[in-house]
Amino acid sequence: MPKELERDLGLPAVIAISVGAMVGSGIFILPGLALKTAGPAVILAYLVAGILVLPAALSKAEMATAMPEAGGTYIYIERGMGPLLGTIAGVGTWFSLAFKGAFALIGGVPYLLYLFDLPVKPVALALAAVLIVVNLVGAKQTGRLQIGIVVVMLLAMVWFVVGGLPSTTGSYYGGFFEKGAGGLLAATGLVFVSYAGVTKVASIAEEIEDPDRNIPLGILVSLGFTTLLYVLIVVVMVGVTPPDLLRDSAVPMINAAEATLAFPGVVAVIVAAVLALISTANAGILSSSRYPFAMARDKLAPPSLTEIHESWGTPSKAITLTGAVMLVLIAFVPVEEIAKLASAFQIVVFALVNGAVVAFREGDVGEYDPSFESPLYPWTQIAGIVGGLALIGFMGTIPLVGAVVITVGSILWYFVYARGKVEREGAATDVLRRAIGQEAIERTKSTFEEIEGYEVVVAITEDTSARRERSLVRIAADIARKNDGSVTVVQFDEVPDQAPLGHASETLSASDEDFERRTAELTEAFDVPIQYGEIVSHDVERAVVNFAEDEAADFLLLEREDEPLYASVFGTGVEWITRNAPCDVLLIEERDLADIHSITVVTDRGPFDPQKIAIANALASETGSRIDLRYPVDGSATETQRETLDEYLAELEELCSVPVYRSVVESDDHTRDFVSATDPTDVLIIGTDGGRLRSNLFGRPADWIVDSVDCTAVQIEPAGSDGPGVIRRLVERLVF
Repeated sequence: MPKELERDLGLPAVIAISVGAMVGSGIFILPGLALKTAGPAVILAYLVAGILVLPAALSKAEMATAMPEAGGTYIYIERGMGPLLGTIAGVGTWFSLAFKGAFALIGGVPYLLYLFDLPVKPVALALAAVLIVVNLVGAKQTGRLQIGIVVVMLLAMVWFVVGGLPSTTGSYYGGFFEKGAGGLLAATGLVFVSYAGVTKVASIAEEIEDPDRNIPLGILVSLGFTTLLYVLIVVVMVGVTPPDLLRDSAVPMINAAEATLAFPGVVAVIVAAVLALISTANAGILSSSRYPFAMARDKLAPPSLTEIHESWGTPSKAITLTGAVMLVLIAFVPVEEIAKLASAFQIVVFALVNGAVVAFREGDVGEYDPSFESPLYPWTQIAGIVGGLALIGFMGTIPLVGAVVITVGSILWYFVYARGKVEREGAATDVLRRAIGQEAIERTKSTFEEIEGYEVVVAITEDTSARRERSLVRIAADIARKNDGSVTVVQFDEVPDQAPLGHASETLSASDEDFERRTAELTEAFDVPIQYGEIVSHDVERAVVNFAEDEAADFLLLEREDEPLYASVFGTGVEWITRNAPCDVLLIEERDLADIHSITVVTDRGPFDPQKIAIANALASETGSRIDLRYPVDGSATETQRETLDEYLAELEELCSVPVYRSVVESDDHTRDFVSATDPTDVLIIGTDGGRLRSNLFGRPADWIVDSVDCTAVQIEPAGSDGPGVIRRLVERLVF
């Protein structure tokens, strides 16, 4: 039988582990730095930071009871939000822990050197190198030693608080809010990293007995205890130390101990600070190196980072990479900026933790059944996300830029390196997919409800053949008849700028007479009101747009043009019309349109445009034909994705008044396979490539398909305000 982990960690152990993960070198270093920013209100900064951490703690506790297995923040976010945001979380957490380890060394070494006149950075670099080597060769710090370190630190801190409170001086708290709300929030962001370990216990959830009770209770009790301890320590520091000394001190806790506990207290603080330095820095190297290792295992990072050293049995490349980052930080980045960057990355990660809970809850994930549920959902998570991200804005330029760079860099890394290697998606992806699909269904319903009295304009030129004109008018008549509308056919004649328009409009050429004759015949052939006329202009494209606007047209039908080679750079007249028309534009590629039995509607990722479905339904209703809905998916599409798409297509089918056949085209080359999938069909309805910007981003698959099929094709370009923008279309292509 398989081996199982013994669940032998009770509530006291959970609390001890969680407190130990939070309490580190930060409390020995940050109060002095934060005092410069907030003044005595630094006391409140620790309290506010603890409150802002609470939503992430509740979210992590919920996910841990639903998935009580080994893992951590990266695992939960990757499962909940998908590999893209999992990449951001993995990189962000890795950097946060690396920064925290570097901060512990560069900020904690002054305590070690308090009695010695040695330079800080060289000693910090030497200690970092030693710890990197220790982790490389696999020397283990036993659990009992770690517990011993935490106990010594806590005893020293409690002694510091108990011995220092009676000695506080009220005058030192004067000007409590002298730095204002901005200073308070900036200091809150600075000290946020002090709570980074609050959810650490969730990574060993498999070993906790009665996890449904002990994980959330242990996290909340430890957070409450640590917040109270931090606040009391800072109350003592501020209350017993002259502000000027505290602001400029690299060892603020020693200065406070000298004023209240004399030499024994100073020794206790130094011992506790050195232990915290070693513990935090070592944990930073050990924990952060696991993230590139885990990401490489999940194909989000190069596989070389999973390699285990033959002799030492450790992920040597992951540890070396992490160590190198820490050494660079220690050597070149000021301690305050290191702390801010560590906090900023941690805030981003905690925001993703909160988002992951929303994804799991809304994603209808069958196996997600937490026994503990975060209270006041989703407002707790929203408050955590908004509050955390808003906090970054008060922390200064470097943390904000750092968070943006890491986020954007992670996104680029995912698309350049990882996307093609990963075949899974998070719960949030399906939540977003369902939301996009449902919105598309509602927009399609609205389009069907607003189809009374459609006015259809057919714009042709002297070069339009009689056969093509008849096909355009036939399609326009079917659309108008279904919707109790009318058709207006206009021949636009262009004359040189030198020719007076008045003279040209009074001259009736042979082609003009032929147009009027054959269009008059068409008015009798189709059972729908048809008007016709001619317009003379120096600028045909502008005249077409102006006429459509004057007539309040709902649809404008044009012949599709064969594009010359320069069109992708300079555009065409038809492209100008589609960009500026006040209504939806239909570009018709007529190929001997006769009887219509089937109408195929296709889309290249994303939901179907409502206009496509409405036009297809109108044509099919008037011709007694059926609609074939064809949707593309990759061969690697998940079962969840297929189910959601099938539900979406089924809802579209219910909206139509004609028989509908729906199918999924499974291929990694949608463009080519659509051509074969549409054979045989009589009419193909497809979108356009959306102009130069979108076609440069996404290519020109629609034009290629239309050029490749043998049937009549209708390309639909929604009016400017109706079609999705570039960003929206990009999101739809990613998740749908």
